[in-house]
Amino acid sequence: MTSGKKTKAARSSVAAARSSVVAKKPKPWGTIIAVIAVLALAGGVFGYAYTKIADQNAKEAALAKWVPSDENKDPSDQIQGVVKKEYEASKHVNATQRVAYDQSPPFGGPHDNVWADCTGTVYATAVRTENMVHPLEHGAVWIAYNPDQITGEALDKLKARADGQPYTMLSPYPGLDKPISLQSWGHQLKLESADDERIDQFIQSLRRNPNTYPEVGASCESPTFDLTNPPPFVAEAPGPDAVPMDGGTADPAETGAPTPPATGTDAQVPTTVPSS
Repeated sequence: MTSGKKTKAARSSVAAARSSVVAKKPKPWGTIIAVIAVLALAGGVFGYAYTKIADQNAKEAALAKWVPSDENKDPSDQIQGVVKKEYEASKHVNATQRVAYDQSPPFGGPHDNVWADCTGTVYATAVRTENMVHPLEHGAVWIAYNPDQITGEALDKLKARADGQPYTMLSPYPGLDKPISLQSWGHQLKLESADDERIDQFIQSLRRNPNTYPEVGASCESPTFDLTNPPPFVAEAPGPDAVPMDGGTADPAETGAPTPPATGTDAQVPTTVPSS
């Protein structure tokens, strides 16, 4: 074999060896698996986010039908189970009086002239009923619950609907005949579960609905109501001296009537009565 042929054969042998080495080089399965895992994770994250956004959009769309309008002044008419009654507004009692309410919890009628704070307030203890009715006149929604039946996760769900939400308040109501009861002025809905979709429908329909409460524009901030020590709930039935449902004293500041002149000792010791 000539020198040239030997060189060519040697080169062919080297090339064949290199080709064999390349052919036998293992694939980077670790890198491939890592890339697939990252892509799968990213897909899961984006899929979860998309699902959450879609669910939120669907929820908002579902609640849109419960927004009051000129054509749909009281959407709660479409909510199964809502009880409606007409009540005269602006009738007050003082801090020592009880009212013989016709409903439990009440959702209208005479009430204390100092209203319970309803600026998204979650009350840990039951509050005097006469104070809790007044905010309904201002457009608030009162979520009451039976503390023997609503606890733990169910209570957390109710708190989430009230805590920090304007014109909303939540409180226990001992002896309530259902686990949950929702009140706005002249409206009530009693429910069994904190998961009931009608809770959100009721709130959407009636909280500050200008067509359904008397004192449009009234505040939920109550400057003379003691949030740290609210007047306690009274479980006993009102006595014979209780103010009837057609009783109470009209507040001139709310009704627009002129304030009568003070006489006797009242003229010498002026008092300021909180008004809506």
